[in-house]
Amino acid sequence: VCCLPLFPYFTVFLSKRKATDTEEEDDQSEKKYRKCEKAGCSATYPVCFASASERCAKNGYTSRWYHLSCGEHFCNECFDHYYRSHKDGYETFAAWKKVWTSNGKSEPSLKAFMADQQLPYWVQCTKPDCRKWRQLTKEIQLTSSLAATYRCGMKFNNIKTEGPDQCSQPEDLRVVEVTDSWWHSMLILPPLFKESPASPFLAAYYPDCVGMSPTSCFSSAFIQLDFAFCSVPGLCPYFQPFYQPNECGKALCVRPDMMELDELYEFPEFSRDPTMYLALRNLILASWHRNCKEVLTSQKCALHIIVRGLVRVRCVQEMDRVLHFMTRKGLINTGVLMVKRPLLPERYRSKNVIIIGAGASGLAAARQLQNFGTQVVVLEARERIGGRVWDDTRLGVTVGQGAQIVNGCVNNPIALMCEQMSIKMHKLGERCDLFQEGGQVTDPAFDKRMDFHFNAILDVVSEWRKDKSQNQDTPLGEKVQEVKKNFLQESGIQFSELEEKVLQFHLSNLEYACGSTLDQVSARSWDHNEFFAQFSGDHTLLTKGYSVLLHKLAEGLDIRTKCQVQSIDYSGDLVKVTSSNGSQWTAQKVLVTVPLTLLQKNMIQFNPPLPERKLKAIHSLGAGIIEKIALQFPHRFWDGKIQGADYFGHIPPSPDKRGMFSVFYDMDPQGKQAVLMSVITGDAVPAVREMEDKEVVDECMKVLRELFKEQEVPDPVNFFVTHWSKDSWSQMSYSFVKTGGSGEAYDILAEDVQGKVFFAGEATNRHFPQTVTGAYLSGVREASKMAAM
Repeated sequence: VCCLPLFPYFTVFLSKRKATDTEEEDDQSEKKYRKCEKAGCSATYPVCFASASERCAKNGYTSRWYHLSCGEHFCNECFDHYYRSHKDGYETFAAWKKVWTSNGKSEPSLKAFMADQQLPYWVQCTKPDCRKWRQLTKEIQLTSSLAATYRCGMKFNNIKTEGPDQCSQPEDLRVVEVTDSWWHSMLILPPLFKESPASPFLAAYYPDCVGMSPTSCFSSAFIQLDFAFCSVPGLCPYFQPFYQPNECGKALCVRPDMMELDELYEFPEFSRDPTMYLALRNLILASWHRNCKEVLTSQKCALHIIVRGLVRVRCVQEMDRVLHFMTRKGLINTGVLMVKRPLLPERYRSKNVIIIGAGASGLAAARQLQNFGTQVVVLEARERIGGRVWDDTRLGVTVGQGAQIVNGCVNNPIALMCEQMSIKMHKLGERCDLFQEGGQVTDPAFDKRMDFHFNAILDVVSEWRKDKSQNQDTPLGEKVQEVKKNFLQESGIQFSELEEKVLQFHLSNLEYACGSTLDQVSARSWDHNEFFAQFSGDHTLLTKGYSVLLHKLAEGLDIRTKCQVQSIDYSGDLVKVTSSNGSQWTAQKVLVTVPLTLLQKNMIQFNPPLPERKLKAIHSLGAGIIEKIALQFPHRFWDGKIQGADYFGHIPPSPDKRGMFSVFYDMDPQGKQAVLMSVITGDAVPAVREMEDKEVVDECMKVLRELFKEQEVPDPVNFFVTHWSKDSWSQMSYSFVKTGGSGEAYDILAEDVQGKVFFAGEATNRHFPQTVTGAYLSGVREASKMAAM
């Protein structure tokens, strides 16, 4: 038969007890039956699930019961059958023990053997109006396909089951016990999953340390598997959700063998033994990365929970909580995913939220909250969405007037969204030849040497700041010059004129990274985010631009453009938002995602005013500016000289010219269109601010004709020049820490006010500022916070 008899564990014996009225019969009953000795176990009259020995006690007397859970015991006779070397079952146990020992770390005890090999499987009926749990007979192996199709009374091996409607049969009473909170604490061994989707990801770990059975079918590949993630069939190589042993410092990675702090806070009951939580979390993360184009549900995940015994019932029940937590945190079911029904239960949904700003952070939060089931309105001052993402296609290819490069793709949510939309990114090569004005190519060894000196200077700055307080800060530019001067004096080395120019090129790149001249940047905190794990892997060019991702995020959202927010009044129970044309909206919560400059210039009036602590943080960060120029030519005149590289560098003729077109990017990796893009940074930004676009183009062409002096450089047929410093709704490119400031300001900016007004944007992300990725993640973060409150 497909299922064991449905009578509960002890009901039959209880009725026997009730039938015995005399003390004498009671005494005989005590002699016939032995209780489980485990303190707190509810099984008064245990039954042996093993039935391995001919002398099995079944539901009768044994000298000792072995407790696995409150509903699962085996008798001393079955213990002896496997454990004693002269018994028939010993070889089976010994063979299992050998596999377990070679693959696992935990003790290969007989209890572990029974849990791993002998306990029956439990499976849930898939009929929506039934959903009862049934115990399979011992010889039936549970698979994900069986779990997906099982119905009460299902036939196995042509054996017919009696009765017209098997779903009407009552569920075993032990199943109800499993749902009680105390049941888990009475479990002797943690559940170890077989054939988990996480197995190929975690081949370098002891399976039992990450919630999987050492006898799982993947264990045979334990040593042979290549630990590179691209070895997981069909997986995007940028998806690396788990740290490998001895690996660290990779953004958005989790330790598969440890709970994170926020997980311990959410699930304190797993702090003593996290195995069940780890098994579920690892299964969920692996399943999501195997298919991120569809919503991951607890029903889909439950099919892959292959573990023997009643603990499978508990795991399937816990799956809901773990999946909702991971969805709320934006670890799964995120990106451009659109859903038909809310992803979170009603208790996690605010009634309504207003989001100010339709840039990457605002759209990310709006998409998350709407997917959670919250009513969202987005108010955007511009006529378009995207904020500082603004793609231009006038030159024949997509050129980002704002962001277009992804810095480090491993685990980057931008890579996830590209995978969801089947968009290919172009991997940027590492080669960047440096051209001198006059046309000479700088010897790469020369550049390497100066790059070493440049990094050595920054290393000395890092040493200097270790014992410095915030009020001992100094501008990064001053500190760099001081270190360089000391080095030259102490070493007796003199840099040649060309070496000085190459050093200026590297300083120009530093100003590009900071978005500012170095005399405004904090020497103490200029790279504050490097103390946190950063995105690793390829740097890529989004050839189709960031806009395609943001427009996909915006699909189906209620976005009101040309709607300038003037004031936010959070003095009452509801937050009132007023626009410049007098329109008003009210909501339970408001998310502000405007650029830092607009907060610094009080473009939005807050009532009551923002806390002093937040205002101080707002003004301790700098609003960095870089500008871009893009030029379309009649043909690719640079091809012969740069030989397929994605970019080339321009060594400045003097320090005051170092921010003027320091790097040129080839915007068509296919080599069909002839478009170059360059950046204007540092002191060059104010120098071009009042120039006409044509004048900026002329300056750029002078540089290009110097770099390619040996050939004729044609006039551009089209171009654009950006003006972010004059853009009313941004007035900046990205943030940096000003001298005397600190990275903590990013965290303070991210703090909500009274649980009503929330803040997102790149300038609120301490770990990943200055990037679209950071802005996106800040929106996901705030959506999670709002759902949790």
